Amino acid sequence: MENFFGRLKTEMFYGETFQSTDEFIRTLKEYLWYYNNERISLKLKGMSPVQYRTRECQEKCVSFLLD
Repeated sequence: MENFFGRLKTEMFYGETFQSTDEFIRTLKEYLWYYNNERISLKLKGMSPVQYRTRECQEKCVSFLLD
């Protein structure tokens, strides 16, 4: 979790000036979507978190059905 907040600050927050709270919230939501859906992670075998969880779930479902 600490790694996530460090990345959030580095990739989205540092050096930015937000004109309003609404702009900050919009930018944060955009970053969270990017982080979960587009940003790849080597720890997740080069996939985004959503891709990794989807693949893992599909593998478990297939394994369950074949047993």
